[in-house]
Amino acid sequence: MLSTLKKTLIPFLLLSIAGCSTGLRIDRSHPSANQDNRIQFVVLHYTNASLERSLALLTHGEVSSHYLIGDGPATVYQLVDENSRAWHAGDSQWQGRTWLNSSSIGIEIVNPGFTDTPNGRVWHPYSEAQVQSLIALLKDIVKRNNIEPRHIIGHSDIAPLRKLDPGPLFPWKRLADAGLGIWPDANAVARQQAYFSVNPPGIGWYQQELVRFGYQIEQTGVLDVATRHVIAAFQMRFRPQRFDGMPDAQTAAMLQVLNRMR
Repeated sequence: MLSTLKKTLIPFLLLSIAGCSTGLRIDRSHPSANQDNRIQFVVLHYTNASLERSLALLTHGEVSSHYLIGDGPATVYQLVDENSRAWHAGDSQWQGRTWLNSSSIGIEIVNPGFTDTPNGRVWHPYSEAQVQSLIALLKDIVKRNNIEPRHIIGHSDIAPLRKLDPGPLFPWKRLADAGLGIWPDANAVARQQAYFSVNPPGIGWYQQELVRFGYQIEQTGVLDVATRHVIAAFQMRFRPQRFDGMPDAQTAAMLQVLNRMR
């Protein structure tokens, strides 16, 4: 009986060993040169809520973000691993890419956004500590992920028909001065503004140049509601003193100068 058992077990053991030896093997000695980082953009937001409420929404609500910057002290909270997708961008488009959750890092900053009063809308500023924390965080993210400075954008850039954050008081120029964004040269803008004051471009030109910059906009040749929203988003970022969505010589000059910087 022992002899019979051996005859039964030995083939089984040999088959098991053979099975183990033929397990999955992956040769990683030929990496392709045709690849880049999944993370292409950083999208900036304000929370429109307190720190406590922001943490609750971003950790247990339907939205999320990779980072949250508090409002006193300006603590940086990491809520989602950078290798994972956070739900911060929603329906979004930029430079022909859609649904930017899959290709971006989201940073939320605790800020009330705005308050509507009998005397008009009042926007709330960001604290100096928040700005300093944001710059330090962005420098780290950009360096590690090799992100181009022009790919640091706002929620209002990628969803101009429905979003206003990070708002007109967000310090875009200060970020650009720190190498974390782009800003048009004032002298070049002045020269172009003088030209456009005499030779104003048509709406079709604005739509084409806005698409070239990165916005999603239909080429209708008409100053429709969507076009005004996109122009307003551009103005809010680069000329926050007036972002009424109306085309003018200064807006045209800034747009052209920025597109020539590409």
